[in-house]
Amino acid sequence: MAKCKTDCIERPLSLAFEKLGRVVGRHPCVFILLALCVAAALGPGFIFLHEREANDIEDQFTPVNGPAKWERAFVVEHFPQSEEFSQLRLASEGTYASLIFTGLHGENILTKAAFNEIIELDRQVKSITSGNKTFENLCAKTKGRCMSNAILDIINASEIVSSNITYPMNNGIFLGTTIGGVELKPNSSELTSAKAVRLFYFLDEKKEEEKMMKNWLDGFLKLLSKSTEQKTVHVSYFTSISRQNELETNSDSVIPLFSLTYFLAISISIVSCLRLDPVRTKVWVATFGVVSAGMAVLASFGLLLFCGMPFAMTVATAPFLILGVGVDDMFIMISCWQKTEVHKDVELRLAETYKEAGVSITITTLTDVLAFYIGLMTPFRSVQSFCMYTSTAILFCYIFNITFFGACLALNGRREKGNRHWLTCMKVPEATGNIGGCCVGGEYDENTRKEFEMPMDSFFKNYYGPFLTRVWVKALVCLIYAGYLAVSIYGCFQMQEGLDLKHLAADGSYVGSYYDKEDKFFSAFGPNVMLVIKDEDFQYWNPTARESLDLCLENFQNLPVADSCISPISWLSAYMQYGQNASLNLDDEIQFKRNLTAFLDRSGFSQDFSQDVNFTNNQIHASRMFIQTVNIRTAIDEKNMLNALRETAEKCGKLQTPVDLIVYHPAFIYFDQYAVIITNTIQNIVVATCAMLVISLLLIPNPLCSLWVTFAIASVIVGVAGFMALWDVSLDSVSMINLVICIGFSVDFSAHISYAFVSSEKSSANEKAMDAITKLGYPIVQGAVSTIAGVVVLAAAKSYIFRTFFKIMFLVILFGAVHGIVFIPVFLTFLSTCRNSHEKTKQNLPEPSNTCKLQIQASVIQNVWCADPDCP
Repeated sequence: MAKCKTDCIERPLSLAFEKLGRVVGRHPCVFILLALCVAAALGPGFIFLHEREANDIEDQFTPVNGPAKWERAFVVEHFPQSEEFSQLRLASEGTYASLIFTGLHGENILTKAAFNEIIELDRQVKSITSGNKTFENLCAKTKGRCMSNAILDIINASEIVSSNITYPMNNGIFLGTTIGGVELKPNSSELTSAKAVRLFYFLDEKKEEEKMMKNWLDGFLKLLSKSTEQKTVHVSYFTSISRQNELETNSDSVIPLFSLTYFLAISISIVSCLRLDPVRTKVWVATFGVVSAGMAVLASFGLLLFCGMPFAMTVATAPFLILGVGVDDMFIMISCWQKTEVHKDVELRLAETYKEAGVSITITTLTDVLAFYIGLMTPFRSVQSFCMYTSTAILFCYIFNITFFGACLALNGRREKGNRHWLTCMKVPEATGNIGGCCVGGEYDENTRKEFEMPMDSFFKNYYGPFLTRVWVKALVCLIYAGYLAVSIYGCFQMQEGLDLKHLAADGSYVGSYYDKEDKFFSAFGPNVMLVIKDEDFQYWNPTARESLDLCLENFQNLPVADSCISPISWLSAYMQYGQNASLNLDDEIQFKRNLTAFLDRSGFSQDFSQDVNFTNNQIHASRMFIQTVNIRTAIDEKNMLNALRETAEKCGKLQTPVDLIVYHPAFIYFDQYAVIITNTIQNIVVATCAMLVISLLLIPNPLCSLWVTFAIASVIVGVAGFMALWDVSLDSVSMINLVICIGFSVDFSAHISYAFVSSEKSSANEKAMDAITKLGYPIVQGAVSTIAGVVVLAAAKSYIFRTFFKIMFLVILFGAVHGIVFIPVFLTFLSTCRNSHEKTKQNLPEPSNTCKLQIQASVIQNVWCADPDCP
């Protein structure tokens, strides 16, 4: 049985902490000054904050190595942007402004009055200047003229009533992205009414005029912010820089909340550590515990900013979390201090405190930091940045707790030993059984020579523990757990994937209004997708090769996400028709290549195919075609479309004559998150859970109970995932962070209660459960409340990212605490074999002394084995 002991790590570690406690207790001022100097030296790193901010949406919220980024690089390389602008052929979103007009009360927008206002606002937009340049100077041009809006080319206000417009194609012009919410004549494509009209204003992307373009877009936003109220139409507006601007201003909204968080944390810490005894109360200790967490944020963030670590917007949520975690460790140390004998020297009391608490807070820190470092494996830079800053801050929090806070605890101990008032530091008479009141203090339990129990400890011992171990209560708990599990599993099947880009803007933003109108009126047609043939050896002149290509295109057209009524835009089909009309033999390679340049340069053609073929040195290096997608309304539709297109492209490469092609659209950069979000989340959870299982095996001297800890982790993850879906939170790069977090926190609660259960010397399972709850019930509640207090103010934030962080952290802490003090204690009572190996052989050991028993009980509370050689 001796081989089963697990104190080979804990024993030397606890002895090392004991020695550290003596040193800190002997020289507290040195450690306080040292910690302050470290924070003061690293804190100035915040001067680099603006320089290190990494708020680029594509860089932070899309997969680092997403396939669409490689596809875009191929498109940019082989199809450089032409002087002739084509929105269809853009490799990026472009630089643009956009307007969506809708009727004030949802009525038909195709009226004379509405179009008068549309045309007037169009005129105002085109009159915006940037420096000495007008829209005419900055616009993207086709054939020497600014790219126009199709709907304004087709009709004007005076003749709109008599116009016969067919939809979605009108004389070869596609109107699907211009007119929305349409109604057609029965059995006809003729338009009778529409609910929305959209206009685009594209600018020419030239680097030398980038500043002027930004100024013009800023002028557009300024104009529209004042001109949205019209008589007959409502105007929503958007620019290519709007998302970025909104994201960069989002983090500013939480800065005022941070001071409120500190106030809450200090208040809760003081209240939970408050005693009526003016000597034994821990007001200053609780306050400096919160200050210690703040110093950890200052020093860790400053260090990483000095080192050049990018600061993503998601990192702005980290200080709220760190505050809660740091306060948790403070409660553990205060709890251990209160269990030391009051008449001992301060350095001896602090040595005992460190000996008992050191291993516990080390394990807590280890699990949390490990969970965050595992998060660095994700392909999202926003997640990586958050995990790096948070894990480093937790390490600093740990260091400052065992130096700065421990020193503050020692100074407070000196005040207590001198029986001085907590506020005035004046000596007060010692309290006795006959003397009491607000002017006396220093009471303690004369039997144990320790401070009296906190009232909440008595509640868990005398009321909650016995109540939870009743048979009917256990049955009720099992029934509640079954309901919890059922709802959680149901919620998991309702989960949505992906980060909706409108959520990067603040609530009430003009960006959200524009996206809502776009989703409502312009989702009937999705993106016009490029099919890029990247095989340089593909023989376009070979009839067999063309048959394979036609079959490939037919497969794309037959997809549910493709519009079968709109033919693909194909330069090759047009070229073959051109050759047939000109009586050319295009099945011959020489004839095919000889006439291709003339075809591509042909003027007056309805499509400018010169941008679709990379034909140099008498070789076609790449070419592209386009298909129109339809009914892309939700994130699931976007995911299914991307998967279907890529799978079809892969099948084209397996035809008898392979067609090596890729599919691409600028939106695919953001759609790529759907391909990796689930697999990476599962990977992180599995790796982290396995790591936590190893840690719990080292922590708990019973493999079966370690499996209970793993079960608790899985149960909490399922609960958080299910309830977050029911709480309207999608699985994205933001929520992925929190699912990793919940692993570390669920270990904190479940491992501690399981360890206390198996380490208890009580005889029956019920008594063991009550013993564990008595020792750890209040610390778990304190930790849960303080952590939730650290993030609760984020519920008031106007940003989806910060509200999501609050929602999931609330679920993580709530479910973790409920598992720790409700579910796990009850489930462990059903496991009679879950016992400490020492208990099985205690009949062969001498009866320990009373002092040793107290040491064992104290060590159990902090999850370490008694390191005293006299203790059996």
